[in-house]
Amino acid sequence: MRTALVLLLLLALASVGGSLLPQVPNSPERVARYLVDHPAWGEVFWRTGMFDVFGSWWFALITVLLFVSLVACLVPRSRALLRAMRQAPVQARELDGLRHVASFTAATDGATAVETARSVLRRRRFRVAVADDGRGLGADKGIAREAGSLLFHWAFVLLLLGVIVGKGFGFTGRATLAEGQTWADAAANYDPRSYRPGRFFTDGHSGAGIRLLSFEDGFRDSGVPMDFVSTVELLDPEGAVVRTEEVRVNHPVEFEGLRIFQYGFGWAPVITVRDGSGRVISEAPVIFGQGVAPEGVSQLAMPWSGFVKLPGLEPQVAVELELWPDSEAYLRSLETGEPQPMVIERAPFMRYTVWQGPLTDPSLARLDTRFMTRVDQGVVGAARTVDLPGATMTFSELRQYSVLQVSKDDGVGVVLGAAILVLVGLFPGLYVSRRKVWVRVSDDAAGARVQIGGFALQRKAQFEDEFTSIVDAVAASAGAARDQREMVRTR
Repeated sequence: MRTALVLLLLLALASVGGSLLPQVPNSPERVARYLVDHPAWGEVFWRTGMFDVFGSWWFALITVLLFVSLVACLVPRSRALLRAMRQAPVQARELDGLRHVASFTAATDGATAVETARSVLRRRRFRVAVADDGRGLGADKGIAREAGSLLFHWAFVLLLLGVIVGKGFGFTGRATLAEGQTWADAAANYDPRSYRPGRFFTDGHSGAGIRLLSFEDGFRDSGVPMDFVSTVELLDPEGAVVRTEEVRVNHPVEFEGLRIFQYGFGWAPVITVRDGSGRVISEAPVIFGQGVAPEGVSQLAMPWSGFVKLPGLEPQVAVELELWPDSEAYLRSLETGEPQPMVIERAPFMRYTVWQGPLTDPSLARLDTRFMTRVDQGVVGAARTVDLPGATMTFSELRQYSVLQVSKDDGVGVVLGAAILVLVGLFPGLYVSRRKVWVRVSDDAAGARVQIGGFALQRKAQFEDEFTSIVDAVAASAGAARDQREMVRTR
């Protein structure tokens, strides 16, 4: 057990390092920045695996050794407990050396006095075994304390196994859907910045689909959020609708082995672009994001930004967009000089900047305008159209989008069950103590001389009152005289 505690301490220290230093699976850009800013220490941390603590060989080794140590400790303790449960309570012939000793003279014979003591102890839920000569008995109670301790430690092992299986063979990622869009569970459809497959996960995606019907949010007048709800249709791998569900914060939906959480939301204006002949060359909701609000400014007061790339035009064109979903709040902010939260759609408008030149970055994640020239800018309202070089752009409508966190973790049930068992195992340790009681009888002229002894392994102060109560109950049941019972004492 000492070895297990040392390994547990090492595991905790390693986890602290993994929390303080940036980790490659979570934020590779921060790791790169750390290597640039601190080249000496960065080289040391890189070589020792401190930038991927939970995936390093030495962290895995400590975890395996902890498992081995725990199991090596628990197996013999479990065997000892099973033997103790099968064995009858041991007998004792000499009781004078015990801490708690009492004696009295019973009005019955020895066999009856022993049977009386057995009945009293059994009612108090002691395990009782009468001696072979019938002149005494042994009793014990509180074996649940050791059982609870073992249950706690075995449940802890089960908890670790559940985490390893769930995280190692599962995955987690985020899906972004605008209202009306459908998404399918496949590795390519997850946001690459958030997709984290387990170390042992193979391509086991279900192919299940999610269609976002609507997204609703609620805010108080102060701008404090109250509720976020995504109403979705869940589709089987063939595309058939199985059922409709509401995904709320802290109320995930389970489907096809996936757990779907509400993670984020935002605005997605529908932008329609036509070329000079009127042919639609781009029409889709565009996912907009926000910059970090400066100190003292509500994040809800910040504008939303996005862009549209038009590689089919000659020369190529990109449109940089800034959305203000609530024009009344925007005007109030101009009047008062204080940014106002924008939580509803109310006469939205967008500022746009047109760039012309080669699109060097084909991704949808960012817009690189270093090799482009700004040729136009302006403002466009909802359902309005503006001219672009060689095309027209229409702000067709404003929708909302929802960010759903999707995870596959087959160890959730195991972890939950193990956590419950951990709590169950704690209760005997808090409220149960091991105690033993012995009774011996001998005959004298006045009747059977009864001697009772006992001791407790834990909660010794409380056992003094319990021992006195046991002696009084046995003496009363055995018909001991009043003056004899007053001579009962505890040492």
